[in-house]
Amino acid sequence: MKQHVSFVGALHVGFGILGLLGALAIYLMLRFAYGYVEHDPIASQILPFVGNSISLVIIFFSSLGIIGGIGLFTYRPWARILVLIVSAINCLNVPVGTAKGVYSIWVLMQRETIDMFEPGERTS
Repeated sequence: MKQHVSFVGALHVGFGILGLLGALAIYLMLRFAYGYVEHDPIASQILPFVGNSISLVIIFFSSLGIIGGIGLFTYRPWARILVLIVSAINCLNVPVGTAKGVYSIWVLMQRETIDMFEPGERTS
């Protein structure tokens, strides 16, 4: 089960990094598009708000995934809970997020995995 936990941690760190890169790309693309709509007052107000909002939401959830994934490598009990929450939210991201979320929840809810995250049972 240790391999599964390590794989879930790697999945969340990897997808978290991809999410941060995606947030940066969205921010830069909408910032670039802003140059084309400067003459439109409504679009010039809405576009930066939308770009910043979407980027910040993606950065927030990607950061949670990275932090939780790193915590899984060291078998921290809080990391298991954090990744369960992030995985439940990822289930809404069809189809890849759903597969990642269901697999992560399955791994982290196994009795053997729960025992590994008990404070007295920590083994590296």
